[in-house]
Amino acid sequence: MAPLHTDVIGLTALILVFLSWVIFGLIFLLRKKPPKAAEAKRASVAKWGIALQACGFALVGSIHRASSWPLPASTVGEVALAVVAVVLAFASSWWSLRAVQTLGKQWTYEARVIEGNELITQGPYAVVRNPIYLGMFGLMVATGLVFTTWWVLLIAVTAFLIGNQVRIRAEENLLRETFGSRFDDYARRVPAFFPRFL
Repeated sequence: MAPLHTDVIGLTALILVFLSWVIFGLIFLLRKKPPKAAEAKRASVAKWGIALQACGFALVGSIHRASSWPLPASTVGEVALAVVAVVLAFASSWWSLRAVQTLGKQWTYEARVIEGNELITQGPYAVVRNPIYLGMFGLMVATGLVFTTWWVLLIAVTAFLIGNQVRIRAEENLLRETFGSRFDDYARRVPAFFPRFL
């Protein structure tokens, strides 16, 4: 059985990570809804990517870790893991909020282009082309760090990244069809998912 202080650290981290998920959900629920716009194009194959991403989320929430983490249990280790997870969770929620604010009326759950769409390349979109997915990934990893086993987290990350790739390709094909060389220039400058660090 883990010492009481380790249990408190883990429970506190779990509550804070859960709170970041609440904030993440509120970003989408409370955003100002744009007026209905005519749809120009849609990529239905992106739904497969959404399903795989959802599998990743479901996996990290399915098996609670008791002691099957690859590192020996210690108070310092638990504190370090808790701090990393909580900072990652809140940073990911903030990053997603900035991305949704930057997209404004163009945000949509499905892979589609609406009439009058603009190519957004500022804010978080100047760092990565898919910042909301990066925020989702960070939240999933943070949750896995405080809730599940390392091997479940690894499977969840794999499922999410495969789904992410399917979704990104489908959406970027739409953007390429819509914006042509402008999108190609943007794609050459800005990475799709993981930011470049010098």
